[in-house]
Amino acid sequence: MAKFLQHKYALSKKGARDMIKAVGVLVLSNLCLMLPVGLLYCLVSDLMQGGVGGGRIAFYITGLVICLALIYLTTFWQYNATYFATYVESGVRRISLAEKLRKLPLSFFGKKDLSDLTSTIMADCTTLETASSHWIPELFGSIISTFLIAIGLFFFDWRMALAALWVLPVSFVIVLFSSKVQYRLGKKQMAVKMACADGIQECLESVRDLKANNAEGRYLAGLDKKIKAVEKRAVISELGTAVFVASAQMILKLGIATVTLVGGYLLADGSLDLLTFFMFLLLVSRLYDPMQMSLQNLAAIISINVQCERMDEILSHPVQTGVEQLSNRGFDLVFDHVSFSYHPGEQVLRDVSFTAKQGEVTALIGPSGGGKTTVSRLAARFWDATGGAITVGGMDVSKVEPETLLSLYSIVFQDVVLFNNTVLENIRIGRKDATDEEVIRAAKQAHCDEFAEKLPDGWNTRIGENGSELSGGERQRISIARAFLKDAPIILMDEATASLDVDNETLIQESLSHLIQNKTVLIIAHRMRTVAGADQIVVLSDGCVAQQGKPADLLEQDGIYRRMVQLQQQSSQWKI
Repeated sequence: MAKFLQHKYALSKKGARDMIKAVGVLVLSNLCLMLPVGLLYCLVSDLMQGGVGGGRIAFYITGLVICLALIYLTTFWQYNATYFATYVESGVRRISLAEKLRKLPLSFFGKKDLSDLTSTIMADCTTLETASSHWIPELFGSIISTFLIAIGLFFFDWRMALAALWVLPVSFVIVLFSSKVQYRLGKKQMAVKMACADGIQECLESVRDLKANNAEGRYLAGLDKKIKAVEKRAVISELGTAVFVASAQMILKLGIATVTLVGGYLLADGSLDLLTFFMFLLLVSRLYDPMQMSLQNLAAIISINVQCERMDEILSHPVQTGVEQLSNRGFDLVFDHVSFSYHPGEQVLRDVSFTAKQGEVTALIGPSGGGKTTVSRLAARFWDATGGAITVGGMDVSKVEPETLLSLYSIVFQDVVLFNNTVLENIRIGRKDATDEEVIRAAKQAHCDEFAEKLPDGWNTRIGENGSELSGGERQRISIARAFLKDAPIILMDEATASLDVDNETLIQESLSHLIQNKTVLIIAHRMRTVAGADQIVVLSDGCVAQQGKPADLLEQDGIYRRMVQLQQQSSQWKI
């Protein structure tokens, strides 16, 4: 049962056990709520048999006090078992989701966008929190307690028990039949929600470009349609669920009528005493009200299957694993007949082979879309190659745990990611245990001091979301400073100086010349002056190695490298 709950509702082991405990407490609480009915039955029986003596009065007062105490205690236990445990589990669920996301390969994120994942972690977790605290325990608790009460009713009179209970399975079957309809409605509702969330996020991220092109009106009109689509789908989903739930609740109310009719007939026939008839009328009035809520809970639980699937997609997705001990001998980076595709049938790399030697600079160049960035991602095992092998010092990178492997790399990407924190803390990401002095030393090597010391709070100035307070060149220099601070034996640079002006690029290249000594360096660049001093150039075109060799040798060949150099020389002479 615990394993079923774990998989079905994305719970931890403790969360599944706590849910079972909550169901048990709810069963006990529901049964305790029936104790006053039994006490009332005894009281009416005594009154009908000649009154209540002094001893019986003490019995009923004591019984009433015990009933109230038991109801209070079980309600208290129920609150702790459902709500407090659920809130703890909700925190565990979000942390486990974040931890799982940290271990997933980047291929997973290529299929998901930010708003989708954010919705799963926040909105879907909140829905499951409500389900775990309100719907699931109450439903199962009501079913089990009703089943136990039903057994007791059959001991009193099986005919009246059938008259009272036949509506329960019929009502639940009606709601269960709605599962397929609710699932389809839920999928469609989730689709329009995600489209709306994507639109809002895109609007916030591109508001500057929308304003610059006077496109705000058109974009907001489209966004308004998406918002109305969410509203329309919500109404349709609610109506689709209400049709089944309302029908089931109407059937449930027929139980009171059948108890009255059957009881009246049996009473007139003389085969049922008045006290038993009274007890059944009292019980069904107490039994059906909570069961109406249970029908709503059942419909709500069915409706969260979509959210459970989305969460389970993350939790059950295979992670990249490997050994945690490095076995490399040296740091030569070798691509041996490597092929790769992001999607089946769309080959990005085909039979790529080259060696980036330790102590040398290897430059990857070529037309856009040729696979240069993909090569750098595969080298750091952000994805796993679909064919061939990639090794570092003879160690197959696909057999090494990703975080262990990344300790060998300093990476500077073209798209810099910064955090809404201080300049110092953004650089310290390169090595978390670095002192302030070490961070500032690395920052000065990347010439970050030229702008950081002019900021209002100097190195402790917060730079805004993704470095919004800085220019593109300043953001790039922080990224390079991280690489200086980490000082790893393998350096991957993807257009590391693309956002820098000529003067700063020259300064950074001088600093990089000290960083790369005796290290394996793989540089991706479009500026030919950036790679002119490389020890080896690998030209990628259409996912294949078109040329490789020393810059001087490639200049003598009539190939892509020579044409790119000539084109950039020509472009430098263009005038406006």
